[in-house]
Amino acid sequence: MEILSLLTMVEIMVALIVILILGLFSVIIFEAYRRRHNHSHVEAPAIFEDPNSLKQVRCPSVFDPAEKYLSLIVPAFNEEHRLPGALDETMNYLQQRVAQDKSFSYEVMIIDDGSADGTKRVAFEYVKKYTVDNVRLILLGRNHGKGEAIRKGMLHSRGELLLMLDADGATKVNDLEKLENQIHAVAKKEFQLGDSATSDSSFRVSDVPIVAFGSRAHLEEKALATRKWYRNFLMKGFHLVVLLSAGPGIRDTQCGFKMFTRAAGRKLFSNIRLKRWCFDVELVFLCKRFDIRMIETSVNWSEIPGSKVNLLSILNMLWELALMSVGYRTGMWRIRLSVFMKCISICSSTFGTLGCFGEMLEIAEDALKFELSVASGALNKFH
Repeated sequence: MEILSLLTMVEIMVALIVILILGLFSVIIFEAYRRRHNHSHVEAPAIFEDPNSLKQVRCPSVFDPAEKYLSLIVPAFNEEHRLPGALDETMNYLQQRVAQDKSFSYEVMIIDDGSADGTKRVAFEYVKKYTVDNVRLILLGRNHGKGEAIRKGMLHSRGELLLMLDADGATKVNDLEKLENQIHAVAKKEFQLGDSATSDSSFRVSDVPIVAFGSRAHLEEKALATRKWYRNFLMKGFHLVVLLSAGPGIRDTQCGFKMFTRAAGRKLFSNIRLKRWCFDVELVFLCKRFDIRMIETSVNWSEIPGSKVNLLSILNMLWELALMSVGYRTGMWRIRLSVFMKCISICSSTFGTLGCFGEMLEIAEDALKFELSVASGALNKFH
């Protein structure tokens, strides 16, 4: 009887485990299916408010021609205390570059991801001080996640180069020059123009899809020696899952300091679906799908107290990695070409939800010429 009772208990436990696994897999499938159309073309046009005139202005689109040289996207969630230090350092650096080079132009976009503290008030102070042309604040209303905040900023940026950086100032802002120089060097090589690239009016670095990843990998050995064993175990486990999900290529996917050319930003952020901590991994995956050149460059980084990462964040990372794997491997998450995203984005915001087919075809023709010119330039290196 005791043996039979034990067998019954084992069978019940096995059945419960199987039901739990099947239930979890079903939830992942359902959520991946629900996010299959998570693209900018289903969203209403975003607006921001000028704090001086109180007028609401429609946000520009990354599919529009660039108006600035550099866009800096700063996602912020309850960063009332850490944001001022990061913005002071950033604005001082940018002002110095403007003084040294009058052709240098920039914008800083602060994306308030549903903060419950005084983040909005702090950000508006910088908008008033430096004008809405140089500093802009986009309010998401409620918390969506770091990935979604950055996606919003990127899709409404005006720069030839687009930099994402954290609101805590963990990475020194002048390290952006390392990423910037790497991108320029690779772009020139892609076009095989060498030193003549800068004098060729047809050459625009923003047209070459490139992503430069800031990296803390060079600090890993020191971090392993000082962190608790269980944190090292979790880190190694996460790196293994990332490797299985996105493949090799980038050692530090999670550093919050990355630079994109405008062409890369168009392709990546009109397709990205993950909203929170693991959107960085999806960026690596999409770069490989689009054959976008990736560069990894070491940056100076220091840990700032007040991190938002906790056990729940780690569980959410695993959840998002599972969603990504299922979504792309089953074909539910389809990748949209930027030519069609440009047509839909412009028409929906200009001509209404249904748009105007005549205008749509005209925009499609212009966008297709742009895509073919970039592709032709990339193919020339093989001839």
